[in-house]
Amino acid sequence: MKIERFRDSLRLRWSHQSKRYSLTIGKDSRDTLKIARAKAQAIDSDITFNRFDDSLVKYGKCSGAILQLVSVVSENQIELRELWDKFLADKVPHLKAKTQQEYRSFTKILDKLGAMLTFDALETKRSLLAITTADQARRTLLYLSACCKWGIKHKLIKDNPYDGLANEMPKRRAVSKHKANAFTEEERDAVINAFRRDVRSGTNYNHYAPIVEFWFLTGCRPSEAVGLTWDKISKDCSSVTFNGSVQLIDGRHVWSSGSKNNKTRIIATSPRLQALLQSIKHADIKPGALVFPSPTGKPINYDNFTRRAWNAVVDPIKPGTTPYNCRDTFITNQLLKGIASAVIAKWCDTSTVVIDKDYADIIKLSQLRPRD
Repeated sequence: MKIERFRDSLRLRWSHQSKRYSLTIGKDSRDTLKIARAKAQAIDSDITFNRFDDSLVKYGKCSGAILQLVSVVSENQIELRELWDKFLADKVPHLKAKTQQEYRSFTKILDKLGAMLTFDALETKRSLLAITTADQARRTLLYLSACCKWGIKHKLIKDNPYDGLANEMPKRRAVSKHKANAFTEEERDAVINAFRRDVRSGTNYNHYAPIVEFWFLTGCRPSEAVGLTWDKISKDCSSVTFNGSVQLIDGRHVWSSGSKNNKTRIIATSPRLQALLQSIKHADIKPGALVFPSPTGKPINYDNFTRRAWNAVVDPIKPGTTPYNCRDTFITNQLLKGIASAVIAKWCDTSTVVIDKDYADIIKLSQLRPRD
């Protein structure tokens, strides 16, 4: 349901059962706006409880306002599902693999709607709420609005019945933000040594010691190290180039170019990191080979590694962490050593705002002591 200004008047526009309606309320004024809002609520309620009067006679009288049926707008020539397919064909090829996966997940939801997916936005909303969560329904409506906006741009449809509809639904409470949880240098080295010396029966985890140490010494995102190849490391191992990552999508590993912020960065290696890379580099290594392959030579499955190897080795030292906390550790340790946040931000592909807020402030607070 939309309230819009048209030729110095206010009118309502909405869809119901594949038909589009428009109802003029009266001359544009503050009082007319109040009437329009009340009328919109009444019509929406009637639609909800299956008592909608499609002749609009029921909604033709309201104190001080002149209402009249302007038109029942004809359906678009293209079906919404067809428009969605055209939208995806134009947009998806230019997106990162992770974002493509998100579009596919919404396509599956639309497939479940079948014939219930129409330009009648309110009906589609109700159908969505019947088959998925409120938050997924809200997000689907956002995507449908984007699809219709694209359709208008390309002159496939005339207007967007989904515009603003998602904003009327409550947003899911935000998932708790990642909080820095750094290891001390002693804990960091204890974790690295625990991986190196792991000799448990069956599958031991000492194979993963190099990547764990690499995470701690670079502060890169875990997926960036998983996808790192030897051609991104200088011959003498004095620098590393990060320009993408490997992620597991629909059961297969997919390379995604660029960082999370679509940047390529080159960092110089510390003496310790340089020695680590030189120790695992062999003369016959091919340039495109993974620096940190799994025992079978494939990219490491990050989720499986975290659930099995990381938890088994690290929990006895510092429970409740993930490999992502290696990034926290690097940033925190560099701040403690006096490195400027602007430099660390470039190394780690983040911002000084994030570093100063999420890391520096925590350090400052932890070093303060009450006065007697």
